[in-house]
This record gives sequence, C-alpha cells and structure tokens, in this order.
Amino acid sequence: MATTSSMFMYSLTIQPPSAVTQAILGQFAGTKEQQIVTASGSRLTLHRPDPVQGKVSTILSHDVFGIIRSLAAFRLAGSTKDYIIIGSDSGRITIVEYIPAQNKFNRLHLETFGKSGVRRVIPGQYLAVDPKGRACAIASVEKNKLVYVLNRNAQAELTISSPLEAHKPQTLLFAMVGLDVGYENPIFAALEVDYAESDQDPTGQAYEEIEKSLVYYELDLGLNHVIRKWSDPVDRSASMLFQVPGGTDGPSGVLVCGEDNVTYRHSNQDAFRVAIPRRRGATEDPQRKRHIVAGVMHKMRGAFFFLLQSEDGDLFKVTFDMVEDDNGQATGEVRRLKIKYFDTVPAASSLCILKSGFLYVASETGNHHFYQFEKLGDDDDETEFDSDNFPADPAESYNPVYFHPRAAENVNLVESIDSLNPIIECKVANLTDDDAPQIYTICGTGARSTFRTLKHGLEASEIVESEIPGIPTAVWTTKHTRNDEYDAYIVLSFEDTGTLVLSIGETVEEVTDTGFLSSAPTLAVQQLGEDGLIQIHAKGIRHIRGDRRVNEWPAPQHRSIVAATTNERQVAVALSSGEIVYFEMDEDGSLAEYDEKREMSGTVTCLSLGEVPVGRVRSPFLAVGCDDSTVRILSLDPESTLENKSVQALTSAPSALLIMAMADSSSGGSTLYLHIGLFSGVYLRTVLDEITGELSDTRTRFLGPDKVKLFRVSVKSQSAVLALSSKPWLGYSDPQTKGFMLTPLNYVGLTWGWNFSSEQCVEGMVGIQGTTLRIFNIEKLTENLLQESIPLTYTPRHFVRHPEYPLFYVAQSDNNILSPETKSRLLTDSSVVNGDAAVLPPEEFGYSRGKGHWASCIQVVDPVTAKDTLQRIDLEENEAAVSIAAVSFSSQDDETFLVVGTGKDIVVSPRSSNGGFIHVYRFQEEGKELEFIHKTKVEEPPLALLGFQGRLLAGIGSNLRVYDLGMKQLLRKSQAEVVPNLIVGLQTQGSRIVVSDAQEGVVFVVYKFQENRLIPFVDDVVARWTTCTTMVDYETVAGGDKFGNLWLVRCPTKASEEADEDGSGAHLIHERSYLQGAPNRLALMCHFFTHDVPTSVQKTSLVTGGRDVLLWSGLQGTLGVLCPFVSREDVDFFQTLEQHLRTEDAPLAGRDHLIYRSYYVPVKGVIDGDLCERYALLSNDKKQMIAGELDRSVREIERKITDMRTRVAY
Repeated sequence: MATTSSMFMYSLTIQPPSAVTQAILGQFAGTKEQQIVTASGSRLTLHRPDPVQGKVSTILSHDVFGIIRSLAAFRLAGSTKDYIIIGSDSGRITIVEYIPAQNKFNRLHLETFGKSGVRRVIPGQYLAVDPKGRACAIASVEKNKLVYVLNRNAQAELTISSPLEAHKPQTLLFAMVGLDVGYENPIFAALEVDYAESDQDPTGQAYEEIEKSLVYYELDLGLNHVIRKWSDPVDRSASMLFQVPGGTDGPSGVLVCGEDNVTYRHSNQDAFRVAIPRRRGATEDPQRKRHIVAGVMHKMRGAFFFLLQSEDGDLFKVTFDMVEDDNGQATGEVRRLKIKYFDTVPAASSLCILKSGFLYVASETGNHHFYQFEKLGDDDDETEFDSDNFPADPAESYNPVYFHPRAAENVNLVESIDSLNPIIECKVANLTDDDAPQIYTICGTGARSTFRTLKHGLEASEIVESEIPGIPTAVWTTKHTRNDEYDAYIVLSFEDTGTLVLSIGETVEEVTDTGFLSSAPTLAVQQLGEDGLIQIHAKGIRHIRGDRRVNEWPAPQHRSIVAATTNERQVAVALSSGEIVYFEMDEDGSLAEYDEKREMSGTVTCLSLGEVPVGRVRSPFLAVGCDDSTVRILSLDPESTLENKSVQALTSAPSALLIMAMADSSSGGSTLYLHIGLFSGVYLRTVLDEITGELSDTRTRFLGPDKVKLFRVSVKSQSAVLALSSKPWLGYSDPQTKGFMLTPLNYVGLTWGWNFSSEQCVEGMVGIQGTTLRIFNIEKLTENLLQESIPLTYTPRHFVRHPEYPLFYVAQSDNNILSPETKSRLLTDSSVVNGDAAVLPPEEFGYSRGKGHWASCIQVVDPVTAKDTLQRIDLEENEAAVSIAAVSFSSQDDETFLVVGTGKDIVVSPRSSNGGFIHVYRFQEEGKELEFIHKTKVEEPPLALLGFQGRLLAGIGSNLRVYDLGMKQLLRKSQAEVVPNLIVGLQTQGSRIVVSDAQEGVVFVVYKFQENRLIPFVDDVVARWTTCTTMVDYETVAGGDKFGNLWLVRCPTKASEEADEDGSGAHLIHERSYLQGAPNRLALMCHFFTHDVPTSVQKTSLVTGGRDVLLWSGLQGTLGVLCPFVSREDVDFFQTLEQHLRTEDAPLAGRDHLIYRSYYVPVKGVIDGDLCERYALLSNDKKQMIAGELDRSVREIERKITDMRTRVAY
C-alpha cells in the first residue's frame, strides 16, 4: 500500500453479509449430528440445527478473503466425518475440515490449477462429488473440467491426486453433478452446449439449431483417466441437474430440469418426462411457464423423493414408480415419474433436508426459514401427475397441468432466521433519544420486504415480572447448601422496612422462618461453607448454621457497616470509621475474625473478594475502593494479611468493584480481572496479576450518566459481568474469539441485579426496576445487533425521513407484478377463463405476475411509536416510484413537501420509458398523512431528487434541473447537461452540487445564482459505475460502485477555490475542457474492494461520544464502517500488523489478501480491520512472534485492535 497517501481509513464489518449463495449439509464434526455450512459473500459459516428446540445457531464464521463460488461436502468410504471442498476465485481447489475441539476450519489441501479471478475458462464455478467420496470434479463455465481422485494414505490422512483433464474446447457448461453408481467407476453428468458451429456461422442459422446435451464423463480408476462415455440431446431450456440414487437404493441417473418440465434421463433407461404444474387463479396467467430454481433429494430406508422448487416458491414432490418382478419386488428399472404439489416456501438458493425431520430454506431474499416436516404429503388429496401423460421427446408439445396453491400443510415454520439481504438503503438517526443512534434500513423484495430498525444490544427474554409492595433497594439469591443445584431463596432489602425473604419453588412465596433478620435492611447475603448462610446488615453479621443456630457478630459501638463482600469461605466488611474487618471460615464452619483491623485513608465505598479458586482455601486478594478515587489491592495471605499490594488512581470515586476470572484470548486460558465501576458512569477492566497483585492493561468504556453497579452472573455457562448504569450492560467473552465484549441489553433500566438459577430457568438473572421484580435470561451471545421489522408492500427503492417527526416515507415499486387495480378488475370479471378466485396472502405466495406491469406505492412508516405503516398511496396508470425527497420551498414560506419521482411504462433493460412524473405531496397530521397536490410531466424518470437552496434539484436523464413550486405544476428555473449518461444521485453543500453518473463516477457542479447557471468544473479520471455517494466534507466525496468498491475522491484545492469565486462563472465556462470532460480532475484518496455492492454510504457516529465514521450498507445484507486514523503512528502499526497477518494467517481458500482487496483498483489508504481482528484467533506462538516483530506485548496489540472497534462501532 502506498504510504504516500495523506488519508487512511480502517475498514470494519459490523454486520456480515446474510445472503446465502449456497448451503450444504453434512456431519462435519464427525459425530452423528448434522450441521449446515453456508457461503455468504466471502464468509464460510457453520450452523448447528438443534432438533429439540427447533433453532439454528451459528457455531463458527470464517472470512476466507476470496469469492466462494461453489461448495461441496464429501466423505471417504467408511469414515464418519464430512470434509468441505471449496471452489473459489483463487485458481485453486481447497479441502477444509472442521475441528470441533478448537472450533476452527483447518485447511488440508490447496491445489493450484489456474489463474486467480472469476474467469470463463478457469475451473471453480461448478463442483461435483462422487457420492462414495472417491473423486471430485471441478469445472469452468467454458472448456475446462478437472477431476481429482480422493483417497487416504497409511496414516489415514486424506490425499488428493494430480488433476485429470476432461477438457472440450468451445463447450459451455450449464450444470454438473456426480452420478450415484454404487462402487462402479465414478461418473459425472454435465449439461453442455457445443457452440463451435454457431461461432462460425454469421447467418445465425446454426444458433437456432443448436442442441443441449447431457454428457457422462467416466473416471476409470484402473487406467487413471477420464473418458466421455455417453451423450444425448435434452430440452434446450434445461438448466439444472439432480442426482438420482443408484446402487441398491435406486435406478441411478439424473433429473434434468428445464422450462416447464422435469425429465428423468440415464444411459440405460428410457426417458420419462413430467410437466411442472402451474398455478390456478383468476389473476394468474395460464400461459406463464415455470422453471425449477432449487431442489433437494432425500433418501430414507428403502425409498427416496425429491423436493423441487419453482420460481414462485412452490415445492413439488417428485417420486419414482419402479417396475416390479413376478414376486412383487422392485427391480432397477423405472416405470414412471410422478409429481405433485407439496407446499409453498420462500424462493430459495439452497434447500437442505435434515435426517431429524427438518427443512432448511436458504432464501434468495429476506429471512431464512427453518421448517419441521409434519408429514410427507403422501396421503393428501393433491392431484398427482405422472409421466404416462407426457411425451418423453423434448420437441413434442403437451397440455399444461394446473394446481391450486394452499396454505402449508406438510411443513411447519419453527424458526425464521433474521437476514437483511438485500439492503436497498440505510440511514442512521436517533429517534428514540437513546444514548446511541439506531440504524434504519429498507430491505427485502416483493411482498416479503421489510423496514427494519437495528440497534446495538443483546436480546433479553423476560420470564417473570411481578409487583412488590414497596421499593426494594437490592436483591440476592442464595442456595441452602453448597451442593444444591438451584437457588432456594430470593432476598429483598428495603431501605425503611427491612428485609423480605421469598422461597423459590413451583411458585415464589414469602417465608419467615429462615433465620434472616427481617427488621433491618441487608447489605449482603451469601451461602457459606457446606450448609451455612450469612446475612450482613448495618449493625452486624448474622451467621445462620445448617441446624438453624444463629451466631451474631455485632459491629463496634458508634460504628456501622457501610460496605461488605463475601465468597463461600471469606467475609470482609468496611466500617463507617474507614476500618476493614476480615473474617475467614474455620474447619468447624464458624467465622473467625482476623485480629487486626486495617484503617484506610478515606471512606470505603465498595469492596470485592474474588471467588475461591478451585483447590484453594481462600481468594488471595481483597479490592478496596475509597472516596479519594483510588482502588487498593490488599493481600489475604496468612503471612501478609491486609497488606497493600498495589494501588490504582481513578478519575472519579469507585461505586462498585468485582474480582472475577474470565476467558482471555491473549493468554489462551483464563485470567483474573478487576472490574471497576465509577460514580461518573465509567466502567474499567484491569488485569489483576494472580501472584503479585499488580494491576495492568486497563480498558475503559463510558456506560451512561448514572453510577455503575457490577454483579457476577452466568450466561451460556461462562462467567459474565452485569453492569448497571442508565441501562444494563453485559460483559462477556465472545464465544468464537474469546475477546472481551461489552454490549448493552435490550431491557429496562435496572437498579440492582443478581444471578438466578431454578429448574425453569437454569441460567437467568433477577433484577429490580422501581417496585417490580424481574427475572430474565439471555439466549444468544452471537448476535449483538437487534432487529425489529415492519412489513412493506413492494420492493422498497428509496426512503426519506421527515425533517422534524420520527417518520419515514418509503417509495416502493415492483416490476412484472399486477397492480391492485388490475387485480381487482380481473377478480370481478366473470369471463376470466382461469377460474377460481381464492386470494392468497402475498407474503407467502408472492404477487400475481404480469409482463410489462408495474405495481408501486408510497408508504408512511412510524418505527418508534406505532411500529407500523400509517398510510399507503398506490400509484396508478403503470407508474413506478423511482426516487423520493423531502424538500422545503422558499416560495412557500419554507414549508416542507414530499416530492416523488416516477416513471411510466418503464422497461428495465434495454432502458426505456414513456416519460416520467414528479408528484408533490403536502404533509398533514404532523406528517402522518400525505395530501396529493399536483404532478408534473418530464421526459424521463427522474432518478435523483434533492432539496437545494429552497428549490428542487432533479436529475432527469443526463440533465440537471432546478424547479420551483407553482400552483398547477413545478416550474423549471434552470437546466444543464452535466453528465454523459444518466444522473443517479445528488448531494449538495452550499452552492456546490455533486452529481453521480451511472457509469462515469461523480461530477462537481457549481450553481451561479446571479447568472442562474449550472457549471460542471471537475470530474473523475476513472469510469466508476456509481451506486451511492455522500459528501465527507466540502471537497471530498465517498462513494461505492456496482463492482463492490468503496472510494474517496477529493477535488483539487485550486479548482475548488476558483469555482467559489464571486462573479458570473464566465472563467469556468471558458476554461478549456480536458479530454472531452471538465477542465479539472478529482484525486483518488482511498480505494477498497468490499465484495458487496454498496447501496448507501453516510457520515455518522454510531456510539456515544464516538468519532464520525463512514457507515456503508451492502446489497447482500452487509453493514460496514470506514473509520479515519488520527495519528501516523497508528497507521504504521496497523500496516505492519496487516502485512504480518497476510503471511502468518493466509486466507483459507488460497486467495492472496492484498490482491483480493485490490480486485479492480489497487487498494489505497485503507487497512483491513477484519484481517487485523483475526490476530486474536492465532496460536500463541504466532501471536508472540508477531508481537516480537512489532516490539509490543500481545496484550497491547489486542487492546489496540479492540479499541479501534469499540471507540467507533459495535
């Protein structure tokens, strides 16, 4: 990377892409349990479906820093573990295994076969595996196929052979699958087209007569080469192949799926063909043919079936009837093929059927679904169509068949897995007056579109909420004896009325005979020794023995206890005089007071003892916080009891302390930490040395304006810290990296909390809010962005926020969908041939299709109070909304209007339309309703609208126009042709306008008010296919393009100053244009390949008091930030770290990281934070080696990496 750049950004992903391109099923951990591996973008993710709870949880996500093009699972004969083969853009085949003990993917083989990049003739696009795990084939779109033989050596390790070639030039490949042939020579089936003749024939005759063939390639294991064994023409529209079970399970062969038909083919069997049933309904087009877009084959004992899905989402069950011999036993010969409607689920990119009776649907758009099979659709009254009624010859015609779609009967949705894919646009705003802003996105397509609010936090699920007489100040739970599994009592302390004890059983009820003193407020409760209980109150310590005998230790005269801390063997209390009294448990179970008291310099505000380490009799340290803003560590060793070990000065007095061991990524094991909460609302975490008691490596975080209280809780069988300030936070170790995370809980503000464990809720927490006692738990630690979604009607295109109220206006439109008007006309028309008029919910079944039709509307969304859509305005006459803006017009006393751009009869490709309109709406009822004022016809759809100096700026085709609001329509004030192709975006500051062109980057335009002229004065060097832009400052623009790049360009200072000079701008008009463009060129500051199409980018801050960052959203559901570096020193540090990680932690699929991030343009001025964060996952010796090279400690490096994230993002 050129260090000459004057601007450096740090790139981080805050929400990885959720669009699954492929999902595979297998026993990757080597156990009986099946897991799902998905590829989304460059991420390989392992999911564990839980059949008991019906949930899918993520175990591991790994960024391979390369484009994953294909995945396949295979297992060697006789083994119990599946391996993963990855076909990527690295020009190499990668074989990976999952190691459950370390929870990571381990690369076993990396074999290079060609150039890197996604190219036509480099294999990687198609991947097929022999079902018996003996070989795999990897192929390119054109010409090349390679077959690798897989085996195991004497040490039982997986081996891979040299590649065997099966190339055929001038051949296009459409699909490839491994045939199930039992233990005969492996065969791979491919759908191919030979285009040699049509390439030579200029008349186009050969192209019309071209044939698509099904070809078998056989791998001869004896001779070790591949031969082209059999070829036969198939339907020209065929695009997918599915393997039919063979050997003892079935007839072998393939299902060939084409337009409107599914055919069974095999080299030694007759062909059988069935039509794909079409939907019936008054609004359905009876002539529309369906394709199969996804499918899955499932084998059961002695039977198998296919589920194939059409583009509407309808699932069809395909089964085989076999010829029977004289004894009624099935032979290996097929008699007929049968198809029937099964159910409707969202259109999928992959389907997986689990042995436990579940169906995983990786949706093309929107949430992924996890279904349970209720039945297999054998005994219902759906019409079954068989191959006897259809000719096997693809050229012959037949009558189409129809079915009635219905609500799902065979599968039942058990979990919907949140997915933002595709994000059309996102905006950051703080509409709820929280500490941190929320992210508002529009995502999804068609009737499954949603408006989603994302906020940082963990989901807390409430179990109990009950009112209590009075306002409790604190709550504890305790067991009866040490060996109890669950808590027995909840103890509540009240400031004025004393203490209330509740017993936990089937119900929670008050008990009075526990030995607890109920007349005084409690300071601490603890289960001590084998069967004792301790209650500490202001006047003393009450020790309740197992046989209900009570020992009291009274506080000295004229002094009271102000702070206390306990564990199962030790007690320490602080008196109002500043003295500390320490007790330890004797052999006989009684508390013994240590002779000397230790006097502190100030008033003690808080104390903490750690848990007793396993195999020890005492915790070695006591932490004491005083109001002189210090924390002291005192030794509890018998030789040096209450001696000072270390001290730390703080910025404010400590309000809470907690010594606790937690998992630690730097040491690889667990480390003792001192957690400190301050009265100023700051939380600190320091490493406490277990031998010397020294404090080091402090990390701070501001939690809120209130003082911080800290409590030890258990979440997902790990120790965690619950920190309460103005809202609750949870500090825990990330399940994957073991790095420390501090995340707010999406829950009410609590005044006190404690761990809670009962039969109904094994790992929960109990808390107080006012007069309410609440019990809750946290189920997922892996997702720290919470989503709330509001359904929309059609695919959202753009949205805009009301300038004053917390409302959004979403412009939506869908192509080739019937509008409500057309639909109702068809439903009322009795002469429609296609009978019955049952209207199905479009969220599940989609809208009725109609070529050339558009359905479009504008919706008012309230994401804060109503959490719903308030109004919907449908557009008529085949108009489609393409842009939206809130504009205040000076001519109307600065009143804000909603302006919507539409296009009439738009054809997407090649682009054409019958003109466009600009609609103007007035806000009514505080923005909750829209009133239509008028619309203005323009020549083309206005793809970009923006308020500009009290007027409207519109990009119409390649023209930029300024409009003012008139009585009957908009009035054109000024116009200029400023870009070569098509304006797709506008940004403005002052009188400067940044115009984005669809394929020529951005142009800076200045508006001269006196002359009423728009003058372009600087444009870009590179033709960027712009998708989104934002102005970072007056001279710098950040943007994204449709190839997945993010970039920052800056206007030269001299050109910028000249453009802003007073006067008519004549000097700009007469300046000589350079290479048919503007006179000046933009300079590239930063460039980075993100592997997702950026759909929006904006400058914002995401955390309280955080720096401004660039937040971008990607089409596949990604959210990322670019954070500017402040110091040169940090840049050098991260640059060196990045270089070390590129070599020490080379990407899994064999892609070179630097070349990957420089896909189209060399990476410039951006450091990849996602790569730097992989440092925490390295082995200890690699960490030490890199730390040595950087001349830092491992802890210091990890702190710098986590600080980069926590300061600006989540």
